[in-house]
Amino acid sequence: MTQTQPAPSPEITPDIVAEHGLKPEEYDRILNALGRAPNLVELGIFSVMWSEHCSYKSSRIHLKKLPTEGPQVICGPGENAGVVDIGPGPDGKPLAAIFKMESHNHPSYIEPYQGAATGVGGILRDVFTMGARPVALMNALRFGSPDHPKMKHLVKGVVAGIGGYGNCVGVPTVGGETNFDPAYDGNILVNAMAVGIAEQDKIFYSAASGVGNSIVYVGSKTGRDGIHGATMASAEFDEDSEEKRPTVQVGDPFTEKLLIEACLELMATDAIVAIQDMGAAGLTSSSVEMASNGGVGIRLNLDHVPQRETHMTAYEMMLSESQERMLMVLKPGREDEAKTIFEKWELDFAVIGEVTDTGHMVLEHLGEVVCDIPLAPLADDAPLYDRPHVPTKPAEPLKPGDIPESTDIGADLLKLMASPNLASRRWIWEQYDHQVMADTVQKPGGDAAVVRIHGTNRGLAITTDCTPRYVHAAPYEGGKQAIAEAYRNLIAVGAKPLAVTNCLNFGNPERPEIMGQFVGALQGMSEACKALDMPIVSGNVSLYNETTGPDGVPRAILPTPAIGAIGLIEDLDRMITMGFKDEGDVIFLIGHKEEVTLDQSLWTEKMIGQGKGITPKTDLDFDRHLGDIVTGLIADGILTSVHDVSDGGVLVAASEMALASGIGCQFYGNTKPTFWFGENQGRYLVTCKQEDADTLENKLHEMNAHPERFGIVVGDTIEIKDYGKSILAQISLADLRAAHESFFRDWMED
Repeated sequence: MTQTQPAPSPEITPDIVAEHGLKPEEYDRILNALGRAPNLVELGIFSVMWSEHCSYKSSRIHLKKLPTEGPQVICGPGENAGVVDIGPGPDGKPLAAIFKMESHNHPSYIEPYQGAATGVGGILRDVFTMGARPVALMNALRFGSPDHPKMKHLVKGVVAGIGGYGNCVGVPTVGGETNFDPAYDGNILVNAMAVGIAEQDKIFYSAASGVGNSIVYVGSKTGRDGIHGATMASAEFDEDSEEKRPTVQVGDPFTEKLLIEACLELMATDAIVAIQDMGAAGLTSSSVEMASNGGVGIRLNLDHVPQRETHMTAYEMMLSESQERMLMVLKPGREDEAKTIFEKWELDFAVIGEVTDTGHMVLEHLGEVVCDIPLAPLADDAPLYDRPHVPTKPAEPLKPGDIPESTDIGADLLKLMASPNLASRRWIWEQYDHQVMADTVQKPGGDAAVVRIHGTNRGLAITTDCTPRYVHAAPYEGGKQAIAEAYRNLIAVGAKPLAVTNCLNFGNPERPEIMGQFVGALQGMSEACKALDMPIVSGNVSLYNETTGPDGVPRAILPTPAIGAIGLIEDLDRMITMGFKDEGDVIFLIGHKEEVTLDQSLWTEKMIGQGKGITPKTDLDFDRHLGDIVTGLIADGILTSVHDVSDGGVLVAASEMALASGIGCQFYGNTKPTFWFGENQGRYLVTCKQEDADTLENKLHEMNAHPERFGIVVGDTIEIKDYGKSILAQISLADLRAAHESFFRDWMED
C-alpha cells in the first residue's frame, strides 16, 4: 500500500458528507486537494479541521482587524495562549503572563458537569503547554431564565464542574461573571479563562521541526469520548441535542495535575522541540497544527497510541477528544529521559511517529496507510468565508412615556439587588477554592481578582466582562463598552491594564444579521483596544450558538463577546479595594457629566419587563483620561476605595461598596430613578479621608474629572437624601444584604 493510495473505505455519499458538517462545495475542495476521493478517516480529519471551531472560516477575515501587538506583547494570537511581559520575578529574571479564554458551550448544555469541567481542563492545558505554571482560573457564564425548567440543573452542574475540576487540580478560581437572560434558555455559555506565569526564556511553542525527530504522546489513554466534539460545537442545537452526549468528553483533574507537573519537569530540561495539547479535534488538530506551524510533514503509527478501549479504529483515535493528553516533538536521543519522567508521574508515554519532510500527514494502522493528506489544505488553505452581513438596525432611545414613575427609590434598590443579574454570587464562588496556592490577594466579588506574583510584592489583576444587552442593541458600541468595562475593572484595583483575551459567542454566521452583529462588535472592540492600549493576544470564536425550536425558527443567543483582561500592580501595598474603609470618608462620583439616561439599564429591564433604548455611549478618550487620573490617585495613596459604576448605576455601585465593608453611607441626589439607576459609561465612585476631601475635589476639577460629592460613609444603613436633605429612603445593611443574598439561596433551596 503506497502513501498516495491509502486504505479504501465505504463509498462517501452526500449523506455522509453532510453528517460530517461539510457543505457540498467544501467536499469538492477536498476532492481537488487530494486529486481523488477521501476515505472515511481522511473525511473525518477534514471535517474537524475545517469545522468552524478549528478553522475560524467565518471569522478569520475579521479577526485580522484586531490589534495584536504592543511593547508588552511577547506572543500574540496563533499559539496555544497569549504571552505578555510582566517584568522581573523574585530572582530578577524576566517573567511572562500566559493566558487565554475558550468556550465549552454546547457540551455544557448537554452534560453540564463534564462540559464545564473539561472546559477548565482544556484551558489549563493551553497555558501550561507553553511552559507556564497556572496561577488562576476565571470564567464567564451565561444562563437562561431561572424559570426555565432545566436552568437550575444546568447552573448546579456547571458550577460543580468548574469547582470540581479547579479545586482538584489545585489552581484557584478567583472570579468571573454570571448572568441570566431568556436568550440563553436553549444554549448556555460556559467560557473558561486561565492565567499562568513562566520565565521568558522558558516559553514553549508548537512548531514541529527536525526531520526524524520523535513525536511522542503523553498523558491519559485515548477512548471514544468526545468524538466529533469540534463538529458539534460548530452546529446549532435542535430538539435532538440531548442525543449528543457521546460527543462530550470526560475529565480527570487528578491526572491533569500529574500532567502539569510532568510537563513542567520535562520543560526544565532542553529535551522539547515543540509541544501541543490535544484539545478540540484531539490528535488530529494537535498533529496538524504542529506540522503546519513548523512547515514539515508528520507520520504517525496509530498502533502505538495508548488506548483504553479495545478495537479502536483509526477514525476514532484521530477524532477522539479524550482529555489530559499532550503531543510533543523531542530532540534526538531524549526519549528515554522523557519516558522516565512521565512514568514517574504514572502517565502514559509512547513514541507514535516522527517528523518528516513530505508536507503530508501520513497515518498507519494495522500495517496499512489509512491516511495521506497534504497539510496545507487542512490548515493554511482551509475555507475562508466573507459572509454577507447587514448592520443591526439602530435602537430607538427611550421616550419619557416609556419610563414608569418610581415612588420608592429604596424599594427599587432592593428589587434590583435581589434580581438574578445583580444578586450576590456567593453561592457560586464559595464552591471554588480561591485561596489554594496562597497567592490570592483579592478574592471574588470585587472589580477584579488579584493574585500575587509568587515571591514578590507585585500582582496580576484579572477580570472578565461583557454586557450582551448592550451588544445586542448596538454591536459597535457594545463591543467598545466590553473592552472599556474590563479596562475600568483593572483600573479600579490599581492595576495597569496590559492585554486582552476573548471568547466571541454569536449565533449562526450564515445569517447576515448575526454576521452583522459579529462585524460590528469586532469593530468596536478593535477601536477600544487601540485607544486603551490593550492588544488582544489570544482568544476563541464560538458560533452557531442557536437553538432551532419545534417551530423551526432559529433563536440566537444575545451576541456575547466575553472579554478577559489582565493588568499589573507594581506594588501590592498600593492595591485598592471597593469596600468603604472608615466612617467619615467622603464619597465622590467622578466621570462623565452628560445627561444620564435609563436606556438599556437593568432598572428598566426590571421595572417594565424588558430592556429598552439605545446602548450608552463609550467615550474612549475620556475613559483613558479618567483611568490615568484614578491610577495616579491610587498610587499617591489619597483614595481609600474605588469602584467603577456599571450594571445598575450609581446607587447599586455604592450599595456594593457598603456591603463589601459592612459600613453604611448617606447619599445625595435628586428624586428621579434616572439619577440613581442610569448606566452612563466612564464613571467611578471613589472615597477619601474627610481631611483630604477639599484638596481631592479641587484636584479632580483641575484634571477635568467632573467630581460630584455624592455622600459620606457612616452608620449601618443606606440613607438616600435629595438635595434638599429630605430622606428618600433608608435601608439597613442587614435588609440590603438579605435581599442581595436571597436569589441563589432561595432558588437552590426551592
